[in-house]
This record gives sequence, structure tokens and C-alpha cells, in this order.
Amino acid sequence: MATFMANAGNVTRKWWIVDAAGKPMGRVAADVAALLRGKHKVTFTPHTDCGDFVIVVNADKSVLTGNKLEQKYYRHHTGWVGHLKEVKYKTLMEKNPEFAFEKAVKGMLPSNTIGRACMRRLRVFSGSEHPHAAQKPEVYNID
Repeated sequence: MATFMANAGNVTRKWWIVDAAGKPMGRVAADVAALLRGKHKVTFTPHTDCGDFVIVVNADKSVLTGNKLEQKYYRHHTGWVGHLKEVKYKTLMEKNPEFAFEKAVKGMLPSNTIGRACMRRLRVFSGSEHPHAAQKPEVYNID
């Protein structure tokens, strides 16, 4: 009996909806990264992009445990000398919680073409409404 190896021709993708309200952002992001990667499937193949589409709702209601809201910073450099920009996660979660959630998921994916393709299948919304009802997403429960 031969080992099954998935390729782009035989990958089937489903749509999942994840509710992040009241749950720690990192734990939800870890489960979302596994769904995007396809690790929940029995046909998972590491060298093939076999993940699903994921819709995350209520990203603004996810929580950061401990003192992360006050002590954690999002930092990026513009490329100019002395232009290191930093924003506290408290203001980042108030202004753009979708970006904070996307950064959490992106850090849990591989830094290659498979990881970039996984990020294209992620949809994050701060409220409970999303425009993807036509895809008939199934609810994914995170314990």
C-alpha cells in the first residue's frame, strides 16, 4: 500500500468560521494557523498547501492575557535611519484589531510560499458580521 501524498490537484478546501470573542488571542491564532495549514486533515502533506479558508469574527473582543496590553509593542522599521515605529497593543487593539490578529497568525505560519498562500485564505473581521455567507462556512469550536 502506497503512502498518500496530496498535491494541488486533489486538495479540497472548506470554509470555517471561528469566533474569537472572550478567548485568548494566541490560542485562537494557533488553532487558526493549523486550519490554514491543513494540519487537521488526515491527508496533510507538509510540502503541499492543503489548508482551508478561515473566517475569524469578533477579533476586537479577543483578550490578551497578563499585562500584554500595556507591556507588549508592535514594532516596525520604515527603512530610514532612526525610524523605528512602535505601538502599544492597547492602542493597536483599539484602532485595528484585525491587523493585530493577522500578525499573531502570520507568526505561527512558515515563512515561505506556503505560509503566504495560507495568509491569503484568512479573513478577519472585528464584528460578528461577515460577507462570506455564500460559501456556507462551518463553525469551528475552540475549547
